[in-house]
Amino acid sequence: MVKVTIDDVTVEVEEHTSILDAAAKAGIAIPTLCYLKDLNEIGSCRVCVVEVEGIDQLVAACNNYVLDGMVVRTNSPKVRTARKANVELLLSQHDSECTSCVRSGNCTLQTLSNDLGIFSLPYEKHLPNTPWNKDFPLIRNNDKCIKCLRCIQVCDKVQASSVWDIANRAGHASVNVAGGRPIEESDCTVCGQCVTHCPTGALRERDDTDKVFDALADPKKVVIAQIAPSVRTAWGDAWGLSRDEATVELLVSALRPMGFDYIVNTDFSADLTIMEEGSELLEKLAHPGENKFPMFTSCCPGWVRFIKAHYPQLVDQVSTSKSPQGMFGAIVKSYYAEMLGVDPHDVFSVSIMPCLAKKAECALPTLTDACGDPDVDVVLTVREIDRMIRAEHTDVHALEESAFDEPLGIGTGAGIIFGATGGVMEAALRTAYHLATGEKPKDDMFEDVRGLKGWKEATFDMAGTKLKVAVASGLGNAKRLCDAIVAGTVQYDFVEVMACPGGCVGGGGQPIHDGEELAGVRGEVLYGLDKVAKYRNSYENPSIVKVYDEYLGKPLSEKAEHLLHTDQHGWEMPNEAARAARLSGK
Repeated sequence: MVKVTIDDVTVEVEEHTSILDAAAKAGIAIPTLCYLKDLNEIGSCRVCVVEVEGIDQLVAACNNYVLDGMVVRTNSPKVRTARKANVELLLSQHDSECTSCVRSGNCTLQTLSNDLGIFSLPYEKHLPNTPWNKDFPLIRNNDKCIKCLRCIQVCDKVQASSVWDIANRAGHASVNVAGGRPIEESDCTVCGQCVTHCPTGALRERDDTDKVFDALADPKKVVIAQIAPSVRTAWGDAWGLSRDEATVELLVSALRPMGFDYIVNTDFSADLTIMEEGSELLEKLAHPGENKFPMFTSCCPGWVRFIKAHYPQLVDQVSTSKSPQGMFGAIVKSYYAEMLGVDPHDVFSVSIMPCLAKKAECALPTLTDACGDPDVDVVLTVREIDRMIRAEHTDVHALEESAFDEPLGIGTGAGIIFGATGGVMEAALRTAYHLATGEKPKDDMFEDVRGLKGWKEATFDMAGTKLKVAVASGLGNAKRLCDAIVAGTVQYDFVEVMACPGGCVGGGGQPIHDGEELAGVRGEVLYGLDKVAKYRNSYENPSIVKVYDEYLGKPLSEKAEHLLHTDQHGWEMPNEAARAARLSGK
């Protein structure tokens, strides 16, 4: 332990504690910009500089350790002058059009500038004006980039994708796609973690709100929205609603004034996914000699993009079941359109998701099975739907809760926990256990797959058969797992992977809280809702029973295969074919 005095407060901390962490323990806040704990501690922005007694130059608090007897000033005149000058220099290369920026009001650079009293800029502006494909689901605006390198670090260290890199040198340095490729030719999984870890508006999702507003204004369109499970854990953040207040029923009420004709629950198609994927797993287990294991889940499009880009030799082991979004889109433009008595070509299908990869998924040529049109027309992130509610000037605090439209509004606890890492696995095991034994699983008998650990494994007894499973979240963990599977050092029967750390609750389309990782808190909300759900298992959902009785027949039926399953080879990632050829030695 060492003693350090910070702004006249003496605190005792462990050796090798940063000045930043020591100050926090003393209750003193030092502003940061580029810093992300354990990920980006490079001190490049120089915003966290402090004055240390006995040292002439200022030092970065984020990556310098305290020493016994050290005396630190965090806001001396010298520090304030330097900090302000550093931010002014950053702003000289930053597009400060805050009124037209999606991060206005939630931008660390904007807050810092206001706190430092920067009301005019002494330096001439120099903006790179780097071109970008505005049709891609992820948008980069380098005029707003402050070269903090967070996106590079997250993509490399957490997501193992290495999409971003530094281009050029010195004053001409910029962040762009590695190798100078267009983003659409990269291995980008569109997970969106770079977006949620960017401190400014340099990275964002492609905004599709106008497409939805146009459809809502078209009297010929029947506009149907589905709401994903994890949306309910975060949509109310923009209004300061607690997670108890920001229910999905309140969100339904916020959407109704916009003119949506029907609002339905993606929990329903999560249950549908489980019925198909669970049946697919049991079918493979019944014929082990004809199948390779493990079978991988397919509900996360970011993960599917990753395995196709980096492990094409494993793609045949990915479930053919569509994601819940894909299944719902197909059901909406077939079964539901028929039930409503409307032409499926007149249906405009909207998904409200915590995800950017879903935007890429809905454009795939393999998601047009219901009527030839895209099964899902537009995907909105949570941030986009929040912006639409604001554009409607809706006072969410004055709303009363309202229910989903039936029969596609019913979901189970199993469908709800889809949004948390391990949730898909647990939901699938509940139903697989029932299908294998004819018995109802005991409450929480599969909770060994829960938790935020990046790579979890467990073994369960399925009617006398030992089923070995694994769960990974975050693509860096997925890479370690896949490497071990390819090397033959681990063997599993069933593997769940989610691209975003913590699962969809930590998705790239969720509200941004700079420097905070909220997947754990949001996941607990879903498990709490599961615990009190009327139905906890997918096979108990009366709407699922009805759709099979009236329309699909049974899981893996010919109609179910057509509408609810897909060809994972029906589209390619940019470098997939070349990588597959190298692996095969051709």
